Amino acid sequence: MIKKIVMENLTCSNCANKIERALQDLDFVRSASYNLTTQTMLLDVTDDYTDDHIHAIRKIVNDIEHGVLTYAHEKRHLAVHKGFFRANWLIVLGIVLFSSGWLLENAYELVRSNPFYWIGYFLVAHKIAMKTFKGLRRRDYFNENTLMMVATLAAMATGHPYEAMLVIIFYSLGEHLQHKAVHQSKNEVRSLMDLHVEYANVLDAEGNVHVKDPIAIKKNDRILVKNGEKIPVDGIVEKGSTTLNTSALTGEAKPASVTVGSYVLSGNINTGNVIELRATKEYGDSTIARIIELIENSTAHKAKAETFITKFARYYTPIVTGLAVLMFAIPTYLDPGNAEDYILRAATFLVISCPCALVLSVPLSYFAGVGMSAKKGILFKGSNYLDMMREVDLIGIDKTGTLTEGTFEVDGYTDNDTLRLAASIERFSNHPIAKSVVLAYDGAYTSVDNVEETPGLGMQAITEHGPLIVGSRKWLKRHRIDVTDSRDTAGSNVFVALDGRYVGRVVIKDKIKSGARETMEKLLKKRRVVMLTGDNLDTASEVAYDVGGIDYRHGLLPDEKVMEFKKLSSKQLKMYVGDGINDAPLLRAADIGVAMGSGSELAIDVADVIIMDDDIRVLDKAFTMSRRTRAVVIQNIALSLGVKFSFLVLAGFGMATMLMAIFADVGITLIAVANALRLTYGRKAKRL
Repeated sequence: MIKKIVMENLTCSNCANKIERALQDLDFVRSASYNLTTQTMLLDVTDDYTDDHIHAIRKIVNDIEHGVLTYAHEKRHLAVHKGFFRANWLIVLGIVLFSSGWLLENAYELVRSNPFYWIGYFLVAHKIAMKTFKGLRRRDYFNENTLMMVATLAAMATGHPYEAMLVIIFYSLGEHLQHKAVHQSKNEVRSLMDLHVEYANVLDAEGNVHVKDPIAIKKNDRILVKNGEKIPVDGIVEKGSTTLNTSALTGEAKPASVTVGSYVLSGNINTGNVIELRATKEYGDSTIARIIELIENSTAHKAKAETFITKFARYYTPIVTGLAVLMFAIPTYLDPGNAEDYILRAATFLVISCPCALVLSVPLSYFAGVGMSAKKGILFKGSNYLDMMREVDLIGIDKTGTLTEGTFEVDGYTDNDTLRLAASIERFSNHPIAKSVVLAYDGAYTSVDNVEETPGLGMQAITEHGPLIVGSRKWLKRHRIDVTDSRDTAGSNVFVALDGRYVGRVVIKDKIKSGARETMEKLLKKRRVVMLTGDNLDTASEVAYDVGGIDYRHGLLPDEKVMEFKKLSSKQLKMYVGDGINDAPLLRAADIGVAMGSGSELAIDVADVIIMDDDIRVLDKAFTMSRRTRAVVIQNIALSLGVKFSFLVLAGFGMATMLMAIFADVGITLIAVANALRLTYGRKAKRL
């Protein structure tokens, strides 16, 4: 069972990792994963978990990090938030007292003994001091709060109160801005998606309208959707016809027309007439809820860069602390007369070394990339999949419903008897090809009994004239029936045999999807694309040629598709794109499985990436977003490490001031965060 615990104001990645490890030691917790951007801890809990356990969780959080609001996700509306001045009045008082000390400074011979300076300093630094104390109590000696406290105390002790106070103020201001940036990015991503449904118009048995929370909707409830309103849950239109704005889910600006019988997804906006629909799912299982869940939990599966930064910060902080000690100890031993100068150098070195820019901006970059991709109709189930797409060099792809429309039409048949016999048995199947055969026939059916269907091959039944066999050439051969038509024609060939004698065939054709050719041509520039299909040679070769001359494998049963896919050579990662139930094993077997959003529930569940629309062109956008996100991550890592190491060298030679140090810490952090948000607000993001 997964429980979501909100940990508001927890933007310290190192602290979050410590809380994760501490929570995993609890008897009722199997695993814990923190989403930095949504500030939510995902707990996989045992059946022993109760709501009272939130107190134990809150105690662990409070012992590790000061000022975090911890509460159950379902009770977030009850959370009490303090205003800015109420939460920071001690800091304001400290600045006032410190300023008073500055005004009275001439009355004191020694600046460092000025009580106003020290009282003001401790009031401004009280939150950092609390975090440092909690860390020391847990024997966590190496974290950014300890670094900041030691550095500023050293500055105060050596007669540099202004530098110490400026560092504390700017550090606190920087933390506040970081909190705001994280909160803003979360809100902006959700507003980009624009998915949340506020209410639903539910009809009772008498036709009266009741406004309800979407969570209260039950399966089979009748729902009225007016012009301008969002569809609250997935359902089937039972009255009326209209157009829908699907851009929030698919990124497609063109309105979609729906009529009675159309299946509609929650989150789409009614831009036309009033319609009445029947709910097929409850809110928690609907498309809207699943998408929001996917986006909010996407960083539970972390990219390699995120895990690297977490490990890097774990070792980086103790190392720079050790270097700072040596920076003070060695020169002081050699030149005791300048000990205060060496203390200030070491303190400056500690301020510069804080890893905040890395541990905040990298996960924020991935979250922004996942959120912007969702706006374009691409849902990543983890930031790791967004990152992995750069390494894909081979794409296996399904034909029906992926490269083609999946709307079959009968293109020809041997004679009326052939069509009649085929329709008589195919009416008992839900396969799209079977439905197209039935749709093409208008007449009386032949009576059939004991109908059996073998997926991927065909069907058989008993008639008054003997066994009726309908399906592929392989299926008829298995029943020792000689098919006199020696060659399949382009399209899906359905062969018919009655009482051991070949009767004829029905040919069904599908249309190539709009944009399939241009997408395949773009992908072929950098990757190998192989179509895997159960269709015959003529059909496979025709479709492969029509979409740009991709490679293909034909005549494959579902289990043969998996084996063929595994045989395909790849130097990096393999991707598979499909939409049907029979594609599920391939989606699971691939390094990255991509499902079309209108495909089967099973395919969507096992896939790592979901294309909400059936537009295959979106696949190329997914690769583009992967490259851009990775580029921003590399930029932030290079910027943060480059600036910090440069300033650390300057500090080592005594050429860096405390103000330079705070820029190298807080300034670079804010620049890195702003760079990450380019994935959401940048010009390239808008053109994607």
